[in-house]
Amino acid sequence: MAEIVQQRIEERIPELEQLERVGLFTKKEVRSIIKRVTALEYKLHRLMVNKEDFITYVQYEINVLELIKKRRAHIAYQFKREEIEYPVIHRINSVFRRATNKWKDDVQLWLSHVAFCKKWATKSQISKVFSAMLAIHPDKPALWIMAAKSELEDRSSSESARHLFLRALRFHPNNKKVYQEYFRMELLHCEKLRKQKEELEKAEIDLGEYEFSAEILSGKLAEVVYRDATGKITEAEFVISLLNIAAIFDFTQELQDLVLQDLQANYTGDSLTWDFMARRELEAPGAGEELQTAKGRASDISRREERCCQVYEEGVKSLNSEPMWTCYVGFCLERLKRKTNVQELKDKRQERLLGVLQRAHDSSQLKEDYYKNWLQILLSSGDGEAAASVAMAATQRYSQSVSTWSLSLQTLMQLGSGDMSELFQDALTHVNPKESLPLWQLQVQWSAANQSPEETEAVFKRGLLSAVTAVSTEMKESYLDWSYSTGGYKKARKTFTSLQENRPLTKAFFTTMIQIEKEQETPKMNKLRDYYERALQEFGTSDDDLWLQYIQEELGPLGQPENCGKIHWRAMKFLEGESVERFITKYTLLQTGHL
Repeated sequence: MAEIVQQRIEERIPELEQLERVGLFTKKEVRSIIKRVTALEYKLHRLMVNKEDFITYVQYEINVLELIKKRRAHIAYQFKREEIEYPVIHRINSVFRRATNKWKDDVQLWLSHVAFCKKWATKSQISKVFSAMLAIHPDKPALWIMAAKSELEDRSSSESARHLFLRALRFHPNNKKVYQEYFRMELLHCEKLRKQKEELEKAEIDLGEYEFSAEILSGKLAEVVYRDATGKITEAEFVISLLNIAAIFDFTQELQDLVLQDLQANYTGDSLTWDFMARRELEAPGAGEELQTAKGRASDISRREERCCQVYEEGVKSLNSEPMWTCYVGFCLERLKRKTNVQELKDKRQERLLGVLQRAHDSSQLKEDYYKNWLQILLSSGDGEAAASVAMAATQRYSQSVSTWSLSLQTLMQLGSGDMSELFQDALTHVNPKESLPLWQLQVQWSAANQSPEETEAVFKRGLLSAVTAVSTEMKESYLDWSYSTGGYKKARKTFTSLQENRPLTKAFFTTMIQIEKEQETPKMNKLRDYYERALQEFGTSDDDLWLQYIQEELGPLGQPENCGKIHWRAMKFLEGESVERFITKYTLLQTGHL
């Protein structure tokens, strides 16, 4: 191993001598490089090598390259690159190859090699790196796309890029992204040829027998890709994505027309087709004279929106489904949210949206999320009766949805309409008990504000009987808070006493009672100790903070500091696992006055 390392160091001597001779590095710096490189070389030639050693080696060599670059700029010396930088770059490529041969599955390592080749102008190496990587990872479409883009952008080779895309399609014949990027590449190639032709014509250069193919210049290769892609992937979303790519280029009108005809002929069973066709009406050119005034612009926008809605109307007649109505409602909602100073346009948009929402609901195709938007619009416009009707309708349509019940009940509470008590019972009957906590919280909130204390207490007691842990524990905490706020300390203590053996319990239940006791004019330490002791029975094996709070209470004005030792001994005995270490750390900080 020592002989190999020595040989590697000797191979570096010519470049190091040049660095010193031309004044880029000092003699001391060269010695430092030799010392560091020797250590790194030994690591690379051990029997058991680590990936990190290769990465460290490469990073050190790159840092040397960066330093040489800065020194060259500083002293304005730009010669002898073949004798200084090129050997370093060649060595880094060699180390990368060794690393990727050993850790073939590490894609990031391969990509790091590619990034290095791009940065340090070794583009001839990029193709070799990608070729080796794709031989190992042909199952990753993103790598094929990256390799093809590199050929097109870094090496200006559209032929190589096309070849890579065709190979990628053998491995991934139905991959949308590969087809999209292949389609884009052919259009970019076509654009590049058109620019070349234009520049040559401007320069009046005679091309002799060579001619640019009219078919290629018009984008026929991209059309071939499109036909192949849509033959394998028959989805409206995919066709629309190709149309959007084609629309970026200014010479593809014929191709766009072809895609549009295909979309209208073969994909009318998909709501996305109707949505796309409708939104295209917004881009139609307007009358020039009208656009001079705000009212004229609003009138033009209104006409465009009407044309969009006509397409949507055809869509819902042809395709009465939830996705189709969702597209229609989404469009109307989007237009309503757009700012305008013309009140007439704003009112028309709102009227249109309300009409579409009602019709979608009547067809039982309105998405759950849109009921919230519907209610917000009705409430903001002051139509409480319609809002109450929609709230009730939403709960019938989505009777098992907690979010719909919560929204509808909040709306009805705000309007003060309906038999709320019965509605809450109805809601809790329909929804999954495990998800019912928001409804219990809402019922408690409503009952506390609108019913007698006896009725509210009955609600709490029903909640306590829930088999769902989250509901029963939340009800205990809320019941204790409510008891204190309505009946004072005696009522809170009575509630605490009745519930403290009713498991499951939470730490917050006990800390709430402790806080209530401390808020009294003359807090009683004996009762505080009882609360802490009861809490520690439940959580003493895992909650180190609870033990520390108990100790701090004894150190306070009401406590007896001599009890702290016993509490500390008990804590060390009861706590388990990592909580012991946390307790020791925090107790030490407490003793030193840092907590």
